[in-house]
Amino acid sequence: MKGCVFMDSISNEDDPSSLPPLCLSRDTSRFRYTFKGGLRSAIRVARVVVETVALNHSNVRWYVFGDDDTIFLPENLVKTLSKYDHELWYYIGAHSEIYEQNRLFGFGMAFGGAGFAISSSLANVLAKVFDSCLERYHHLYGSDGRVYSCLAELGVGLTHVPAFHQYVHNNSQARISTKVIYCAD
Repeated sequence: MKGCVFMDSISNEDDPSSLPPLCLSRDTSRFRYTFKGGLRSAIRVARVVVETVALNHSNVRWYVFGDDDTIFLPENLVKTLSKYDHELWYYIGAHSEIYEQNRLFGFGMAFGGAGFAISSSLANVLAKVFDSCLERYHHLYGSDGRVYSCLAELGVGLTHVPAFHQYVHNNSQARISTKVIYCAD
């Protein structure tokens, strides 16, 4: 497995031996973002798709993306993705477990909280059109909606795989919410 964690900035204090390695996200200020009350960082997060493909790693079969608090179990992920042909166009993931999120953003969209995978053949095509797509979808809220909309333009729908799911645990005493994502059979 290859990959990196994309960061807005990398300080001199960051450990260069970190696993996975840290990658610096490119400037996205040229893209419009018009969703009132949303976070402009959604563009940067969405554009990680292009930047990951641009790393040009050899022998890549799948590109897997998740939120900053997403946890993947690599063995389960490999087992799940091995059921699909990476040379075909696949967008694999799951919709939200929360009905209201699906109603607002779509039942056909993979949510980044549970993570999603894009076959290498599809990712290479998507990377070529993604920036122009970002221009058209400046009004959308999040990064996953942008990825979904661009894939829809290519005629690719979500392959719903329930193994991509999230578990949200609320600890009211500690006032924290922990999200554990795992891909299981």
